[in-house]
Amino acid sequence: MGSDPKRHGEEAVADQTDLNAHVADYGKMIGMLKWGSVGVAIIVAAVIWLIA
Repeated sequence: MGSDPKRHGEEAVADQTDLNAHVADYGKMIGMLKWGSVGVAIIVAAVIWLIA
């Protein structure tokens, strides 16, 4: 897929469009982790309340 990044001593570097896509995906992932942890905390609190 594409040219060999190691030819002629070149370093492998992502172009700007790839970087922008990865930054956007990272932001979405962090958002899902935040809301997921809040959701799990609510479920755990509800289960503890039901058991107690």
